Amino acid sequence: MQRRTIAPIFLVGLVLLAGCLSAPLQATTDGGVDATNATTISTTGTGEVTADADLAVVSIAVTASADSADEARGTVADDVAAVRAALTDAGVAEDAIQTTGFNIYPEYDYSGQERDLLGYRATHTLRVEVAPDRAGEVIDLAVGAGASEIRGVAFTLTDEKRAELREEALTRAVDSAKADADAVASASDLTVTGVHTATVGGSASPGPYPVAYAEDAARASSGSTELSPGPVTVSATVQMVYEAE
Repeated sequence: MQRRTIAPIFLVGLVLLAGCLSAPLQATTDGGVDATNATTISTTGTGEVTADADLAVVSIAVTASADSADEARGTVADDVAAVRAALTDAGVAEDAIQTTGFNIYPEYDYSGQERDLLGYRATHTLRVEVAPDRAGEVIDLAVGAGASEIRGVAFTLTDEKRAELREEALTRAVDSAKADADAVASASDLTVTGVHTATVGGSASPGPYPVAYAEDAARASSGSTELSPGPVTVSATVQMVYEAE
């Protein structure tokens, strides 16, 4: 009697399990729309804003060679102190002058069968941040105080200005993406109803800027270095996915 009762119950259990395994799996978005049936439009928008640079970054190098490492180090230390003094005396803030590199290494003559030690070379590099219209003045002051090289001058943006322009560029990028989505929707007899996803990218890139070297500044016939900064363009890109119906 027990065997006749257990068999039907076991059979019913198998039927129920089979029904669970055959049920379709549905994924929904946060709004409750079936993801497999949702209509979306993907677009990419780009926005750009161009402005004058409000920051100049001058890279200065002081180098010296000597018979000993300590002598090379001492000469460079004295020259860097003189460069710093010249800049701060002219009103450049101390925290705007920062060390970006320092090294001492041996120099050899490899012309013979064995290398011969010629001496030691020390290099101390500085980064100086000033207003763009003072970049030429910084070059002249640094070279006059003992700098060996002006390795580059970059005209760029302060963090505050960059953030301000990027916000504007993002607004333009989103407007561009939305306009494209509306055009596609209209051509497809659809209406954009909202944003599904958004991905942001972009950068700020300086326009062309001059690079000055110490020997060029020293040879300037006018006695002063004049630089002409280019504009800086801040760009932003957004990849948008819109919902439509």
